[in-house]
Amino acid sequence: MSQGAELRDFYDGYYNDAVAAKRTIAATQSVDHLEQLGGRSLGRLLDIGAGDGAILQEIERRGIASSMEAVEISSSGIERVASRHLSTLGAIQSFDGYRLPFEDQSFDTAIAIHVLEHVEHERLFLNELRRVARRIFVEVPLEHTFRLQHSIAAGRPFGHINHYTFDRFLNLLETCGLTPVATSVFANSRAYETFVGGRTVGPIKHVIRSAALKIAPMIAPKFFVYLGAAMCEPTR
Repeated sequence: MSQGAELRDFYDGYYNDAVAAKRTIAATQSVDHLEQLGGRSLGRLLDIGAGDGAILQEIERRGIASSMEAVEISSSGIERVASRHLSTLGAIQSFDGYRLPFEDQSFDTAIAIHVLEHVEHERLFLNELRRVARRIFVEVPLEHTFRLQHSIAAGRPFGHINHYTFDRFLNLLETCGLTPVATSVFANSRAYETFVGGRTVGPIKHVIRSAALKIAPMIAPKFFVYLGAAMCEPTR
């Protein structure tokens, strides 16, 4: 069985009503990060690993892309994206996780949001993004904390096979011929932490993790999971 077939088998039924609410909240914070690092003018946009289309819908709602295309490996994801009937989405296509069906430099901006941690051959994937777009936005969870074994166990049911520190994430981008022009480490939003942790524990976690990141930005990611994001351009 090919790697593409293995991925499709794993993710075919991945997107359902049980994860829809969480993905909507996560999409809001991720598009906030995208705007912060990339501005409000994304031009022609490609979403690689579009999931259930929550991010595409949020981008369309904000009007920050002139047009959108998307690729997704999961049949359940493709069905959910199509069901949103997004007016600025040209098409949602199936792909094998590595080869994009577009010409060189077809897009102004390509995004891969919470995708890279699922990808077996990270550099093959990133090289293909670099081929098709003038700017590339990537966001990943920074799960390589001192509790790495816990992160591995917690992420396995969701297909997380790569675990990053912020430095490892940036090094991966740079060694794939991408120059990060804007980067940041983010804490999850209050809304996300509340949804995941509940109305009592969630907000407390948000306050603690946000404060720790502000006070000790180099140390906090060793103890808590954050999000690493980078807007990149092909290295000249």
